[in-house]
Amino acid sequence: MERDCTSLTHFYNRSIREDAMHSVVANVVGIISVSKWGDGVNGELAKVKIQLSDNFVIRVLRELRNTPLKAYEFFRWVGRQSGYEHNTMTYNALARVLARTDSIEKFWSVIEEMKSVGHELDIDTYLKISRMLQRHRMVEDAVKLYELMMDSSYKPSVKDCSSLLKSISESDKPNMDLVFRVSKKYDSTEHTLSKAIYDGIHRSLTNSGKLDEAEDIVNLMRKAGHEPDNITYGQVIVGFCKMRRLEEACKVMEEMESCGCIPDTNTWTLLVQGHCVANEVDRALLCLHKMIEKGCNLDAAVIYVMTDGFLGQKRIDDAYKLLVEVATKHGASPSRSTYEKLIVNLLKIEKFEEALNLLRLTRKHKHTPILEPFVQYISNFGSVEDAVKFLKSKGSPRSYLIYLRVFKSLLGKGRLSEAEDLLSKIPSYMSKSKEIRELFDSNVFRLRPLS
Repeated sequence: MERDCTSLTHFYNRSIREDAMHSVVANVVGIISVSKWGDGVNGELAKVKIQLSDNFVIRVLRELRNTPLKAYEFFRWVGRQSGYEHNTMTYNALARVLARTDSIEKFWSVIEEMKSVGHELDIDTYLKISRMLQRHRMVEDAVKLYELMMDSSYKPSVKDCSSLLKSISESDKPNMDLVFRVSKKYDSTEHTLSKAIYDGIHRSLTNSGKLDEAEDIVNLMRKAGHEPDNITYGQVIVGFCKMRRLEEACKVMEEMESCGCIPDTNTWTLLVQGHCVANEVDRALLCLHKMIEKGCNLDAAVIYVMTDGFLGQKRIDDAYKLLVEVATKHGASPSRSTYEKLIVNLLKIEKFEEALNLLRLTRKHKHTPILEPFVQYISNFGSVEDAVKFLKSKGSPRSYLIYLRVFKSLLGKGRLSEAEDLLSKIPSYMSKSKEIRELFDSNVFRLRPLS
């Protein structure tokens, strides 16, 4: 009991301190947030009883993360207070806040200041900032930060380097100067270039259309003991497809097989997608059939790519035939998003039966039922017979809730007679349910015209 009492006392006292700090943090953040920084803010902060600590400073900075320049001013204000000196933790906290477009200049000034006073970014902070910069397409800043970290005590891993190279390559026109800066910095730390790093350089070259230089990288990779694989060849295929050199892209598949590297599902998907992007959908379909002949599994990604290609050319019937064929004859499992997109397109051209067939297939693949497109179709211009078929379909849930949704939608469109007709055709246990009866009672007088 004594031990429990001591633990409870410590917990209680800590909670009191935390609550007090939270109140002061909220007060300080409120003062800073509502006004432009100046003598007024300084005066208001002077009135607050603040016990400066690392934890307090970090919490305020975190709360001001959406106004980074104000966070910077607060950091400076704290540094001017007697008895307190910033350290590695508070500098790292500020760096996390400033690493964004509207405060990037302040970020770099703080990084330089950290170096001058003997502090460094920790690896956790680096990873968070690097991801943020890459996500906001501030790749040049991400590269500069990578170079700085490779000269510090906390060096990023091979995986981090590979991720940065991939981020650069995803640009429409990858900056090769940035690619070589990253690889050169990695190499300068006496690391041997790994397969992932070679792939990162190779990906940017192929995406830039520099296929000859990309081939040179492959040769260097071979000399370093890394044989090309599906990733390497896939990137070459992407490069050829981007340049509309589709015949050469197809020949890459033959080259792979002759070298004993069997194209996998992802490689075939890249080839199909490249043809679709080039608006060569029929040739993409031939590639898909070759993929099936080779015994390669059709995954959800390649089916979506091919379906989307047909829809892009307004060939909705062809998309429907393809989806039914791969799902029923080849054991493929299309994604829910593929089904939904095609169902919406079919209903737009009033192909209700075909859309309903796809709804049944979604149940076979255990997808969540796709209901809303059908409800909207029925309420706008579907017939009572359409509604009955939909409600009795194996793809629809056996619940009064879906019946309720259909009736609400019909009544919302003012189609009272159709709703009443439908009510007479559904199972009595549904038509007599409390919710449906109440729905009709509340709408019948509102919608029925006066005689």
